[in-house]
Amino acid sequence: MSDRFELFLTCPKGLEGLLIEEAVGLGLEEAREHTSAVRGMATMETAYRLCLWSRLANRVLLVLKRFPMKDAEDLYHGVLDIEWQDHMLSDGTLAVEFSGHGSGIDNTHFGALKVKDAIVDKLRTPQGDRPSIDKLNPDLRIHLRLDRGEAILSLDLSGHSLHQRGYRLQQGAAPLKENLAAAILIRSGWPRIAAEGGALADPMCGVGTFLVEAGMIAADMAPNLRREQWGFTAWLGHVPALWKKLHEEAVERAAAGLAKPPLWIRGYEADPRLIQPGRNNVERAGLSEWIKIYQGEVATFEPRPDQNQKGLVICNPPYGERLGDEASLLYLYQNLGERLRQACLNWEAAVFTGAPDLGKRMGIRSHKQYSFWNGALPCKLLLIKVLPDQFVTGERRTPEQRQAEREQAAYDQTPDEPQERKFNKNGNPIKPTPAPAPVIEQPRLSEGGQMFANRLQKNLKAMGKWVKREGIDCYRVYDADMPEYAMAIDLYHDWVHVQEYAAPKSIDPEKASARMFDALAAIPQALNVDKSRVVVKRRERQSGTKQYERQAAQGKFNEVSEGGVKLLVNLTDYLDTGLFLDHRPMRMRIQKEAAGERFLNLFCYTATASVHAAKGGARSTTSVDLSKTYLDWARRNLSLNGYSDKNRLEQGDVMAWLESSRDEYDLIFIDPPTFSNSKRMEGIFDVQRDQVQLIDLAMARLAPGGVLYFSNNFRKFQLEENLAERYAVEEISAQTIDPDFARNTKIHRAWKITAR
Repeated sequence: MSDRFELFLTCPKGLEGLLIEEAVGLGLEEAREHTSAVRGMATMETAYRLCLWSRLANRVLLVLKRFPMKDAEDLYHGVLDIEWQDHMLSDGTLAVEFSGHGSGIDNTHFGALKVKDAIVDKLRTPQGDRPSIDKLNPDLRIHLRLDRGEAILSLDLSGHSLHQRGYRLQQGAAPLKENLAAAILIRSGWPRIAAEGGALADPMCGVGTFLVEAGMIAADMAPNLRREQWGFTAWLGHVPALWKKLHEEAVERAAAGLAKPPLWIRGYEADPRLIQPGRNNVERAGLSEWIKIYQGEVATFEPRPDQNQKGLVICNPPYGERLGDEASLLYLYQNLGERLRQACLNWEAAVFTGAPDLGKRMGIRSHKQYSFWNGALPCKLLLIKVLPDQFVTGERRTPEQRQAEREQAAYDQTPDEPQERKFNKNGNPIKPTPAPAPVIEQPRLSEGGQMFANRLQKNLKAMGKWVKREGIDCYRVYDADMPEYAMAIDLYHDWVHVQEYAAPKSIDPEKASARMFDALAAIPQALNVDKSRVVVKRRERQSGTKQYERQAAQGKFNEVSEGGVKLLVNLTDYLDTGLFLDHRPMRMRIQKEAAGERFLNLFCYTATASVHAAKGGARSTTSVDLSKTYLDWARRNLSLNGYSDKNRLEQGDVMAWLESSRDEYDLIFIDPPTFSNSKRMEGIFDVQRDQVQLIDLAMARLAPGGVLYFSNNFRKFQLEENLAERYAVEEISAQTIDPDFARNTKIHRAWKITAR
């Protein structure tokens, strides 16, 4: 065999430039770059060294032969001509991988079969011994790459892909491959920072891939030092003595590296389920003395133990896969930006993101950007120097903060003798003004974001007196006032509930997304709420019971107040929150008219109207709904206000329930869905079609002198004219719209119906 071989090093797309630098540094000669690969010439020693030390390659392929190929017959004979007895035993195991097409071969499975047949035919003995196929752990893994009529036949020296270092047996939902993580660290300047004794922090570390790869670079550990099975282990051309020498050198280098004072490498992860798997990975890598992982949110991570430490903050924020993730991701990036500005001054930062537009929302400029691929997803690496001249923020100090700063400055400028205290004219010691709380500089809003913030603040101010007078702490503050910002924004005490309306198909999705981010950035600042208390949902056109279906499963309820009653809302788990804000005037009307009355609430949902009726002194309330979930919620609403007695909850199909009921009621409220086809009811309910039957059945239960209120939110609804022939019907829609819905008078329609 020759002393020099042609090698192909494969790698993830986008890493070719870094890989060629690394490979040349490890001894590869005549190196050239290809798509997802690097090729060059090397000795066997260099080939082994690349297997052991390459942090970026997937595979190290040793080229056995190149030959022209016109058809499958050429392929077979080209492979057959190789002296395979020099490479494997006749009873060994084999795996073949084939890539490329052309020369009459368009099926890679067929191409691999031809290669296998040639090898087996060459090695078959008169006794019938022949190699067998083992796709998982073969003695020899053969690659054939077909490239523009040329076949390149190679032996895989690596075996399993080199990114599989062996330490990461446990991983999170969307882990970076180890060689991609190493490439990002190298691009981010970590080898230089580590050589200078710098620190590293990952505020979203998952199971610690960045941390371990950074630790191995800093400690001079060969990334594949702990691998036991290689593609060359059973290869007959393997030189064990040479490999042993290189492996022992790597062991000595790692021991020397780990003997140095450990660098400060820290990871923080919000998800408690990932902490132990991350620590286990660190331990398997042999880096427990260097790397520590803690549980913590991005907004609280503290990357330096003292003021003099500097280094690299690196992270791969989540990309977001569900509707509504836009808000949490935006605020995650903003929190990261705030933390960098507050706690990491003079550090460097590297943010690897699948959403570069969100990277712009951190409030810090990146000085360099690199394109990468994470699998099939295009990504950007944003490199940042955390320096004040890179900050893109607006100053947001309150008058109180400014005054405190002035007082502190005045105190600080007064000369002090050691141990001297200051006294006033009465002889009492003057306490120094405490330093103001650190100011969180908010990212500067875009022009559109500032315009949106101004509108929110204007609406908030306009409704301020009304809200205070009525004792309301949950109301709508914005409802697509500006068409280009199509969303509804509701305040629930100190939480914000945002429903984004799906943009028309005529709107450029990128523009719609940018406006959404502008609006989400403006909301916490304009409404003075914490970003963690903003919940975003996307409201599409709904069919059937979709709007009532569970969206999440957090099970978190918030208490709000309205008209002297307390109600529970759930802002996360369903599209609707358990409280229809636009029906507030109707609930207040029911409260005022309920004294001494028997109240019936049909399609009661969470029975908020029943709570108001009980508050108003109703003799009894009966609430009917098909959903056990909502009736349980209703039970909690009644219990919260001390109205568990004399308040019945009935589970059932409203139409069937009315047909079987014989009780009388003095006050009835019906707010039906537009459409329902629940499995627990017979047939389908359609409010336009079934309104007459519904109202007739309900009026049959109305006591003499009683009142029935009927409302619904179906925009195209028309009340049947013949109802007015049998009952006294009065539309009261205008009287059931509060100021927070005055801009949208078609939000619902309502009627008062009594017997003639």
